[in-house]
Amino acid sequence: MQNKRTSIRFVEIEENKSIAEMVLTAINAVLEHEKVHDRYLSVALTTDEIIHEYNREYRSVDRPTDVLSFPEDEGAELLTPPDGFLGDIMISIPRARAQSIELGHSLEREIMFLTIHGVLHLLGYDHMQPEDEAIMLPIQRSIMDSIRLNG
Repeated sequence: MQNKRTSIRFVEIEENKSIAEMVLTAINAVLEHEKVHDRYLSVALTTDEIIHEYNREYRSVDRPTDVLSFPEDEGAELLTPPDGFLGDIMISIPRARAQSIELGHSLEREIMFLTIHGVLHLLGYDHMQPEDEAIMLPIQRSIMDSIRLNG
């Protein structure tokens, strides 16, 4: 599934138009909130096993995770990124399902939250240091509120 801003791929999981639409809604909300109209990205929706491999390979963390972001400006392998390309996001759909149940909210909310989180990382936001987290989390909440998924 594609639009002008995003390419979405389903990697080793069944395609789901509803999930793809959730991802597109979240991406559009972030880019609108941040007033970034000329950028685009790629999203891979996948399994715990696939995201585990990438987490081990690129972050040296030997376990699955929910979302990974790969900003285009951090990739040494990509010599000439296309104009406006932000980077890639990978989301584990099984992990999103489990977390939505664990946290007591909808799968839609979890997928949108993870997508927003990933796009904000592509835009340079981080949460590793308390001062960075104090900037990123309110923006994330504001975007969730804008699409009425704060609960």
